[in-house]
Amino acid sequence: MSNQFVKSIWGAGAALGMGLSLPANAQEATSAEAPAATSEAASSGGESADMAEVIVTARRFEERLQDVPISITVFNQQQLADRNVVNASDLATYTPSLSANQRFGSDNTSFAIRGFTQELRTSSSVATYFADVVAPRGGGSVTAGEGAGPGAFFDLQNVQVLKGPQGTLFGRNTTGGAVLLVPQKPGKAYEGYAEQSFGNYDLVRTQAVANLPFTDAVRLRLGADYQNRDGVLKNTSGTGPERLGDVAYLAARASLVLDLAANLENYTIASYSRSDNSGGLPQVFACNTAIPVFGQMSCEQLARQGSDFHSVQNPESDPRSYIRQWQAINTTTWNVNDNLTVKNIASYAQLKTIYRTGVFGTNFFMPSVLQNVPVAPGVAVNIPTGPLAGTPITFVNSDQATGVPTTDQSTLSEELQFQGRSEDQKLVWQAGLYFERSKPEGISGSQSIYRLNCSDAANLQCIDPLGMIFGRPAGLVQKQLGNIEYRNEAVYAQGTYALTEQFKLTGGLRYTRDHTEGDSQMWSYTFYPNPSSPTESCVNPSSSLANGCAKSLKKDSKAPTWLIDLNYKPNQDVLLYAKYARGYRQGSVNIFGADGYDSFDPEKVDTYEVGSKLSFKVPFPGSFNIAAFYNDFRDQQLQVNFTSTTGGAVPSTGIVNAGKSRIQGVEVETMIMPLKGVTLSVSYTYLDTELKSLDPVSAVAPYDLAQVQAAKGGPLTFSPKNKMSLTAAYRFPLADRLGRLEAAASYIYTDKQLSSSASPLGTLPSFELLNLNLNWGAVGGSPVDLALFATNVLDKEYATYISGLYNNGGFESRQLGEPRMFGGRLRYNFGG
Repeated sequence: MSNQFVKSIWGAGAALGMGLSLPANAQEATSAEAPAATSEAASSGGESADMAEVIVTARRFEERLQDVPISITVFNQQQLADRNVVNASDLATYTPSLSANQRFGSDNTSFAIRGFTQELRTSSSVATYFADVVAPRGGGSVTAGEGAGPGAFFDLQNVQVLKGPQGTLFGRNTTGGAVLLVPQKPGKAYEGYAEQSFGNYDLVRTQAVANLPFTDAVRLRLGADYQNRDGVLKNTSGTGPERLGDVAYLAARASLVLDLAANLENYTIASYSRSDNSGGLPQVFACNTAIPVFGQMSCEQLARQGSDFHSVQNPESDPRSYIRQWQAINTTTWNVNDNLTVKNIASYAQLKTIYRTGVFGTNFFMPSVLQNVPVAPGVAVNIPTGPLAGTPITFVNSDQATGVPTTDQSTLSEELQFQGRSEDQKLVWQAGLYFERSKPEGISGSQSIYRLNCSDAANLQCIDPLGMIFGRPAGLVQKQLGNIEYRNEAVYAQGTYALTEQFKLTGGLRYTRDHTEGDSQMWSYTFYPNPSSPTESCVNPSSSLANGCAKSLKKDSKAPTWLIDLNYKPNQDVLLYAKYARGYRQGSVNIFGADGYDSFDPEKVDTYEVGSKLSFKVPFPGSFNIAAFYNDFRDQQLQVNFTSTTGGAVPSTGIVNAGKSRIQGVEVETMIMPLKGVTLSVSYTYLDTELKSLDPVSAVAPYDLAQVQAAKGGPLTFSPKNKMSLTAAYRFPLADRLGRLEAAASYIYTDKQLSSSASPLGTLPSFELLNLNLNWGAVGGSPVDLALFATNVLDKEYATYISGLYNNGGFESRQLGEPRMFGGRLRYNFGG
């Protein structure tokens, strides 16, 4: 990014800010660093739209959103409910800088911010925190864990999306950003609610929350969230359930605050969630007849699949996506004196998952004639299949190894934090120690079927139809078992010093040390020529049957990260800032990776950001925030897909460190109240990414093809160039005795984005969504609230992930976005 680019953006923001922002009399929080008052974000309607009063914890203490020199998007609980935000992918829909990788379905979504993505077997580039504690690790064969799982979006104070490296203050180093889920804390008033929702696809959702102050010093808050909804995918294969992509979860939470003394508070949160459904399934949407055998089979599947956009062909008799997580968080806060606070945050969590699915959504059958099969250079023939015609062929199914979950991991974290200020109040500082350990609770793994017909894969009851045709093994069952352990340690300090009343300088430093180790066993079983006695071998040449196909891996990485920030605040309504930060994401191991690609180095990024945050009263109330950023990315962790075109191993993924990448762009968020009762909010992100250099990647045995998801000179994955969200809300002028009636409409535009450069069809097309909601609070002065909601009102058809197999698998498949959803909510409020 050129200096002229930076100067232009800075100048535009500053000029607009000086033009719009006049000295105002809006009440400011007690202190820019540690306000005593708190406030929610503006509601979706026009009741309270002064965004300057939104309180966030982006720097680990409370302060006004408009005083924080960080690009942040904030949603309160009412806004989440109005937008029907139930999972991580829903949140990404409304946040222009945030994208979601839904390869493993909406329950196992990983976040991407500003082009910083998480690939399989890497640590999160965008960390998710609940009550200041990072989400527990998964470590399994899917991207479960490290995110916002089922039932995470109820009874929250707010959700804060922080953009850019957050490596100085937050527990786990990340290069892309952080998503903070802030739960409602037990209060001193007896209050609560019971809520029931209904909608299409037989949606039933029940929530209940009760705040129980036994005394001023003992306060308890209980809550539960249950949702059940039919699948949105129509299964036309006749195998397995009629619908896929359903929702079925239960989440419960208990929070207890004990004021042990006037200056000593103990805050404990216990949470539990369980989700058990059929999972999503990719849809085959294109076939490539230039690829023999499977290109032909995929074309035939398309003919059977049906014309409905949400029709899929499920090959798995019992697909399942199961997630169970429980967690306990204890935070003890000791206000030693007016200038020093000591806080200890301890957490323990366990995560278990089971995942069974047809990985690419294929449901193949042996044709009566295999067409255009190459038998020599330049020579192709048609081969009759005889009695094998019509035999089902599994391309890739990921099943559960007998008695073994996909993920079984526990995570322990401990943070000791000190916060304080100097006697003259010019210096506000914090420092701390952080420790995290994630270890297996047992062996986990999976068992995959590749290009076979199996009546009982768990007991190796399979045949190899293609092997019978070609006279050599053409498919296999692959079993992989393993465990992985992470240990992360860090020490950090950060301070903000008031150089003058207008200028403040912030500096932060963190030193992190990370260790990862893991063990794995990977076997393959081939069934030709003797299916009753399959041949056992090791997948990777580096291991042997003599040692049980075992392999052990270790990886250590360490690095300092830092932050330097200068901000200028000429008055309480204008903030200008410039920031430089170093980000780091740990190196790690891929226990199920191919030899030579089973470990990877850390990635580092230098981030430069300038921005302004402006609040104004004239000509009408509102705010305008803008940030321009440039990221110089080194050793970025990118996914490489390994394929055996002969069927010698199940397709696999590895991680490579790209040489250099560039990410630059602009973010704008504005809110205005042009008329009484009318609120307009606009969020927009322009993102320009490029993979500038990439070392050659070679296939290794047993694979003969290696493809990186992004291409040199091209954009990074899940990085739409333009993304915008526009919400217009109107509060009807009803008398107070009739309640509060608000209507809102949201328009979301997402530009095309790369999913996989390995395929000519690997770009996700742009799409537009229109969502509507109507809320009537305190109906007729009663404690009853009514709401109607509708998402994707125009029933737009769009995809969220593309596999990238067109040129090597002979087909292309995609994950689909949800169709039109609508429903209503009835809430009864009590107490308060």
